[in-house]
Amino acid sequence: MTGKNVYIAGAGIISPLGSGLAATELALRENRSAIRPLSLFPLQHSSPLPAAQVSDLPNSTLPRTHTLSLAAARQAMKGCAHPPDAVILGTTTGGILTTEQLLAEEEHDPKRYCYHGLSTVAEAVAREVHCTGSALTVSTACSSGAVAISLALKMLQSGKAEWVLAGGADSLCHLTYFGFHSLQLVDPEGSRPFDQNRLGMSVGEGAALLLLTTIRPKNPLGQVLGAGLSCDAYHPAAPHPEGKGAGRAMQAALDDAALRAEDIDYINLHGTGTQENDRAESKAVRSLFPQPPPLSSIKGATGHGLAASGAIEAAIAAICLQKGLVPANTGYRQPDPECQMTPILQPVDLPISTVLSNSFGFGGNNACLVLAQPDLFSSPAPAIQSRCLTLLGKACITGAGHTQPSMERFSHRKTMAGVIDLETISEHLPVRKVRRLKRFCRIALALADAARKDSGLDHPPHCVFMGSGWGSLSETYDFLDKLQQSQEQFPSPIDFVGSVHNSAAGQIAIMHEATGANITSSGGDYSFEQALLAADTFLDRDDSSNSAFVLAADEAHTQFSPLFDPSIDPATPLADGGGCLYLCRQAMPGKLSLQLTFFQKKTTTVIDELITASGGKETLQKNCRMILAGIPAAEAKQGQAQLDSFLKKSGLTIPVIPYREFTGEFASASAVAAVMAVHLMESSEIPAGEKILVLGFGKNVTCMEFGRQYN
Repeated sequence: MTGKNVYIAGAGIISPLGSGLAATELALRENRSAIRPLSLFPLQHSSPLPAAQVSDLPNSTLPRTHTLSLAAARQAMKGCAHPPDAVILGTTTGGILTTEQLLAEEEHDPKRYCYHGLSTVAEAVAREVHCTGSALTVSTACSSGAVAISLALKMLQSGKAEWVLAGGADSLCHLTYFGFHSLQLVDPEGSRPFDQNRLGMSVGEGAALLLLTTIRPKNPLGQVLGAGLSCDAYHPAAPHPEGKGAGRAMQAALDDAALRAEDIDYINLHGTGTQENDRAESKAVRSLFPQPPPLSSIKGATGHGLAASGAIEAAIAAICLQKGLVPANTGYRQPDPECQMTPILQPVDLPISTVLSNSFGFGGNNACLVLAQPDLFSSPAPAIQSRCLTLLGKACITGAGHTQPSMERFSHRKTMAGVIDLETISEHLPVRKVRRLKRFCRIALALADAARKDSGLDHPPHCVFMGSGWGSLSETYDFLDKLQQSQEQFPSPIDFVGSVHNSAAGQIAIMHEATGANITSSGGDYSFEQALLAADTFLDRDDSSNSAFVLAADEAHTQFSPLFDPSIDPATPLADGGGCLYLCRQAMPGKLSLQLTFFQKKTTTVIDELITASGGKETLQKNCRMILAGIPAAEAKQGQAQLDSFLKKSGLTIPVIPYREFTGEFASASAVAAVMAVHLMESSEIPAGEKILVLGFGKNVTCMEFGRQYN
């Protein structure tokens, strides 16, 4: 039995090498480097370092990352007559270049910051391509684009979609330019991956999107055969020195594609040009490939496009398959005896049937893709899995404190809202390990630690799936503030590493030795639901050892929260916190179970579709015991109308609890609502067969079902 083949029906790419597949191929054949001194924004001191900028970008009122994404989307969708079922986009910068400019101008109008959030990039692409399904955002640092494609692959193979537009995008900005410089990871002569004299990377930008489908197009550009994800669980910014996490991801990708190492014709290396990364990757490659096939890194030509890089390299892999081209390792001159690898020095024409493409990022996030000529190999059948996820443990943090005091407040119908103090957050965390961590990471670590203790299990979780609407606001603010106050002379490397959205999930993996998939989603008020969707997609082994933390958290920030979050106005009290569920796929009679049964953008028919996805009116009336409804303040009118419509059309007359009245307004409130639902299931002794729904309304409509498994 074979699975569904996933074809590349279209590809869009805009990078420093040019716009479109043809221009990119020509630049690669000519072995051109696009790395030049930075000119996108002026510097207050010193000469600009080499960077890789996109030229001739279309004029737009949108932020630069959004403009790059839309350009790639239009290319990928050219000739496609219908919209994709979902859009999945990886990014780390979102609209921050525009945010930086607004902050420098001391702009205080929140409406001007409406494109700051990472989720707004995927939402802009979804609007452009008329996608009414889910618009998902992945933020796993420099592996984001490849992780987005991996998620799309699994959704397609499992039958959750037939057409998905997936990839990554990032723009240059002060945060990344000065951040990598503060870590002393920028080569003043330009990136030279794997060269003995390499001194670092060259920060770049760009976007690439692949239109993937299980319906064979007339002239497919290739086939995505497999994907492998892993986490080093070693260090927030440095790779495992032996490349163990990278090696696991590469092997997982081969296993997922049902291929052997000797089946690979070309390896597209991550190859950033930093000493540690290149050395670790070379060890990983040699551990799996005693005699490696032709291999190279293109980052000496394109620069490092961060979240876009894995998607750019996937699009270039399609060029390699179509044109029989192996790109050169631009910038390489002198072999490094420690790497013990000789990459391709000049572009060469070779028949290419399979490509392994590597992408690694901060937090030890590793993603590898296997791409192949269409129909040369059949995709293996997906693992058979139960529909539900099983609850092993839970935890939440609110303004009232940790789980017990929060649920006591809820039980007495009192508010949990507020900003919890740092001492209370950290009371159960090891002081030595968290002393340099700020509020966001500490909330996440406390949630994971408490959920694991609540489970009573000794073995560590395998995976981490995290959501956050706004990520590390404290580190982002402190980095930019110090940069401005010091006139760009003293950026903080610690704040830069902590500013990436996946910093908290990486810290969780380190503390709990979670070496499996590690995915951070950023979907605004629907971030927890996106994390749960990722968990439901990747937890495909029916055993308790394949367990995962699924959590979401957000921190309140005096300066940034009112600017970024449209649900917070000057009169709104700040609140923060989050929730964590410890889950596995294995069915366990008597245990509580969870399903994400619906996630879709608002449409004229979305409520009817929600009722259908929930089993229909009769099933809802028979089984639904209670509803927890989440309506962000910014979506109050629309969300209430959607809730009213749902109740009227379903005929339900059961209790409805508006959970944000208890949690306060913050993006990850639905993660706390999930713990509230579990608390109600446990304390009310709701029997098997009856359910509590946690519904989200507004610009997206979501449904989580909580029930008890039959004995």
